[in-house]
Amino acid sequence: MRVIFMGTPDFSVPALRAIAASHEVVAVYSQPPRAAGRGQKPRPSPVHRTADELGLPVRTPERLKSPEDQAEFAALDADVAVVVAYGLILPQAVLDAPRLGCLNIHASLLPRWRGAAPIHRAIMAGDAETGVAIMQMEAGLDTGPVLAETRTLIGPQDTTADLHDRLSAMGAELITRTLENLPLPATQQPADGVTYANKIDKAEARIDWNRPATEIDRQIRALSPFPGAWCMIGEERVKLLRSRLTEGSGVAGQVITGFVIACGEGAIEILEAQREGKRPMPASEILRGLTLPESLG
Repeated sequence: MRVIFMGTPDFSVPALRAIAASHEVVAVYSQPPRAAGRGQKPRPSPVHRTADELGLPVRTPERLKSPEDQAEFAALDADVAVVVAYGLILPQAVLDAPRLGCLNIHASLLPRWRGAAPIHRAIMAGDAETGVAIMQMEAGLDTGPVLAETRTLIGPQDTTADLHDRLSAMGAELITRTLENLPLPATQQPADGVTYANKIDKAEARIDWNRPATEIDRQIRALSPFPGAWCMIGEERVKLLRSRLTEGSGVAGQVITGFVIACGEGAIEILEAQREGKRPMPASEILRGLTLPESLG
């Protein structure tokens, strides 16, 4: 089929590679290059770089609202557009242009966790499972009918980074199977069970040791690697990137032993952390160069 691919971050790359291996990708749409790095030079997105590697034409409009942009999109005469974390709202004229419409790969089991941060929110809420849904796009925010889905358990030590990579690969496989079998019957999302995955706010990242260990453990894993849940260790701000629930009790924030910290209820063990200006390191390596105080802030 003639496919338009629309995506921007690393999460989208496996799907682009999988589709390009089986179909004619007539154009790749991605966010414009953004200033990054020490020199603040414009840097193409991961999808843009992958498209260049594959020899695919790339378009990077700031928006898709102008008649000219929409006419160029329609002129591609695509059978379908596949959208994966593109980052722009698609006007109705764009949604309607491909013969089979626009399909979105969404990293949740819709209607749970519509919106910007479904992986983070699933872990933070303590969900037992998540997955990937292929949705027929419409004007509402992730409200369209679902054509296919696949599920995975959320393990007790899974971080957002872990689930990101797993769901990205699952999405690539699922969209490939979906495109092979189009058109497919679509199932309307139920009205019950709708939740919204609001964008992560950095204000959510500071750890309050008075909260239960289960909540702090989810916070650490959900915000790893970015923005990274953090606490003060002495005068230094340290990101905590991996953790697990463990036995122990004490005053909230108390260092019980090693890197085991008492919480408002229960305790957690820190498995990986990152000091300021340093790379992420296992807890055992961190403790060789950092003496923990009696309690953390």
